[in-house]
Amino acid sequence: MTHRQPAQIDERTRAERLTRRFTELYGHPPHGVWRAPGRVNLIGEHTDYNNGFVLPFAIDRAAMVAVRLKQSSDSAAHSADLASSYAPDGRLAKVSFTIDSLSPGSVDGWGAYPAGVVHVLAGLEGIEVPGFELLLDSTVPVGAGLSSSHAVEVAMIVALNDLLGLGLSHPDLARLTRRAENEFVGAPTGIMDQSASLMGRAGGALFLDCRTLESEIVPLPLTERGLSVLVIDTKVAHSHAHGGYAARRASCERAAATLGVTSLRDLSTTADDAAPAPFLDALDVETARRVRHVLTENRRVLETVERLRHGDLNGVGELLTASHVSLREDYQVSCAELDLAVASALNAGALGARMTGGGFGGSAIALVHAVQLDQIRGAVLSAFAAHELQTPDIFTVLPADGARRISLGS
Repeated sequence: MTHRQPAQIDERTRAERLTRRFTELYGHPPHGVWRAPGRVNLIGEHTDYNNGFVLPFAIDRAAMVAVRLKQSSDSAAHSADLASSYAPDGRLAKVSFTIDSLSPGSVDGWGAYPAGVVHVLAGLEGIEVPGFELLLDSTVPVGAGLSSSHAVEVAMIVALNDLLGLGLSHPDLARLTRRAENEFVGAPTGIMDQSASLMGRAGGALFLDCRTLESEIVPLPLTERGLSVLVIDTKVAHSHAHGGYAARRASCERAAATLGVTSLRDLSTTADDAAPAPFLDALDVETARRVRHVLTENRRVLETVERLRHGDLNGVGELLTASHVSLREDYQVSCAELDLAVASALNAGALGARMTGGGFGGSAIALVHAVQLDQIRGAVLSAFAAHELQTPDIFTVLPADGARRISLGS
């Protein structure tokens, strides 16, 4: 049984196909093609918007955009015309908007993500965003917790950064895409996903301090060590624009205010169940559990980084599993399908497993010996079938490079 996925098709081939389709659609070629990967968060969940530590890696599934800036002589020179083949049936979905008429809520659906980026850039002093044409394609599954929306936003912003010669740094681009997500799309996400998509590197994970945006690539030599990260997409879709995710963030903000700190990052990272921090007594039971997760998760990130620095990839597994328990019990963002994916993978021999992403659906990941891939995949599928649940999509991912322009020259 093979685990090689269509996402691993040569990206230059994908870019050439996208260029041809763009030319057929708009009648002329694009000025270039840019790609931005999705991400898997190895560990460090719901710590990013608390100014904590995270350890994601960019994956070998990416959003790709072909873009052409309009000329002043073009008809509708100040409008943006967007199309996407990012749909199950492959048919094009189209969106148009005028640059200077953008405001939060003015564009919905998939078009809100590139529109949000344009809105934020156009609001910066000294920057004028012209009209443009765009064609989007992506291999990042929607709703799977692999940051499909941020991949689109990052692809958009790196394309405009290049085409307009803005010279913005990766941290600048990460902050701007966070603003687009928070202010235009209305999703209260942190800065991890954009940063991973921008700054990821093949063979490594991105250790990121979400308060300072200081980062380090930590070795994650999966293939060399005979290991794989297995993604189990439960097909339970989630959304960050409303609901439980926003409630968890608001709970953390209230806790920080009660405890007199700017963010939960300012509290000790050594709290655990055996020796709870005394300041938790000042909070109600539910809020204390939320805070305890953030504190212990920060500590797990730091310990994971140390183990990776010392080449102890096997030892990372127990920390992944502990993270899931905390997300399930203290932060309460798991669901029955995620719990089943984790339990069945562990029972079949995974070194560790946990939900990844914001929760309430999406994907779980399992760190496994590559020789056990078929065994663990089969166990998960059998467990879902026995519970009469929708068949999950199961595939492997590897750490990949961050966003960039794709060269189409000979």
